[in-house]
Amino acid sequence: MPIDDFNRRTILAAGLGAIAARAAAAPLDLTARQDLGPFYPVIRPLDQDADLTRVSGRRGVANGQRIIISGRVLDHAGRAVPHAALDIWQANSHGRYAHPGDTHDAPLDPNFQGSAKIVADAAGRYRFVTIKPGAYPIGGGLQRTPHIHVDVMGRSQRLTTQIYFPGEPLNATDILFPHASPQASVIARALGAVPGAAETLAFGWDVVLMTG
Repeated sequence: MPIDDFNRRTILAAGLGAIAARAAAAPLDLTARQDLGPFYPVIRPLDQDADLTRVSGRRGVANGQRIIISGRVLDHAGRAVPHAALDIWQANSHGRYAHPGDTHDAPLDPNFQGSAKIVADAAGRYRFVTIKPGAYPIGGGLQRTPHIHVDVMGRSQRLTTQIYFPGEPLNATDILFPHASPQASVIARALGAVPGAAETLAFGWDVVLMTG
């Protein structure tokens, strides 16, 4: 092979390798910040575990579509954020929060935990069981689309955001979701029915912080 041809191929291969390395190291999109909202829990049940569909001491199960949300807490370089703390709260299946400031006339659900505080594992993995929250009116003919609030605390960064669901008609007219950037960062991925539990749907959602 002529020397010049060899050099050209070597330089080209090196350039392509550098491009691939840069692409592999490209930072992940950060999860969009979202409003804390007016219904952050002020009174919590003693039961704050990762299953919001049951309340300790009660035999009943929360009304609504049972779902499992799982994923990882990562930094912008794709590295796990170990033992990140996740504070979770949401409306019940009727669109009502267990909060004294929620005057919506939808019923409360005594078997719904409503909030949880969980900790990711050493690989940044988390998982919780809940019901799909209902939409609710906010005045002016508007409704909030179904969503779950999450406040994430890493080693050195805190992020308050909301998890939305794909294919919801109200997403387009929601007062907050259309302003999320990027929107994909706050939409859970539909993973289908949970094997062995056909009435339970699985969703995946990774949260990306600037730093751990």
